[in-house]
Amino acid sequence: MDLIQATILGFVQGVSEFAPISSSGHLVLVPWLLGWPAPGLIFDTIVHWGTLVAVLAYFWRDFVSLARAWGRSLVSRNPSEPEARLAWLIIVGTVPAAVMGYLGEDFFESLFAAPAWVAGLLLVTGLVLTLSEWLGSRQREPYQLSFWDAVIIGIAQGCAIAPGISRSGATMAAGLFRGLKREAAARYSFLLATPIIFGAGLLQLLDLFKIENAVVHLPPLIPGFLAAAFSGYLGIRFLLSYLQRGKLYAFAIYCWLVGSACLLIAILSH
Repeated sequence: MDLIQATILGFVQGVSEFAPISSSGHLVLVPWLLGWPAPGLIFDTIVHWGTLVAVLAYFWRDFVSLARAWGRSLVSRNPSEPEARLAWLIIVGTVPAAVMGYLGEDFFESLFAAPAWVAGLLLVTGLVLTLSEWLGSRQREPYQLSFWDAVIIGIAQGCAIAPGISRSGATMAAGLFRGLKREAAARYSFLLATPIIFGAGLLQLLDLFKIENAVVHLPPLIPGFLAAAFSGYLGIRFLLSYLQRGKLYAFAIYCWLVGSACLLIAILSH
């Protein structure tokens, strides 16, 4: 992978990690469409840490506040404070995706080599986004969720391990289904993503150490890391602003258009 390819794919990762259009799906489809080599573990690790930097940079005040409130709840054994409750909801919501990722690792990995499946799952993402706009009540804040709500949203996040199912789209849609306001659903989605992105990135980093001479490949991928961090930060900022007045239909249409086009190309190329 050359510097231009790494930069472009890093930008794609950063934007699509937080916009509800599936970053993993785009990292499969974009190289496939352009005839580029598959990014591979090294690149995937680098850009995931880039998006982790983006979400930590944007929400660092929130994380400090949540950590303090969570600590106070441990001491007082009372998680009724809104931020303490939100911290526990993030912890509970992280568990389903971690379990699903561990149990279904081989199945999910097999989908990364199947562009037609990825394209089809983008169509599913578009449908889920549309249904969430139709059926969501949009009345609640994140701390008003129940722990059962957090489990449901966490299961949605687990399903998004499959490339083509947007993680942010699945969790925002599940949040809307459970009554969250649009912007609140996005905020909870981004906060909920952080432990999963960190955990996945850490596991990939451990695997990276097993690759012989992996360090040699890292310097050319620095532009990918920077592009993912920069575009991810802007992506978070844009989406939170957009959802104050906009709806998810535009992203659903995008998923349908890209998914349909790629599925048609995959069918015709056989």
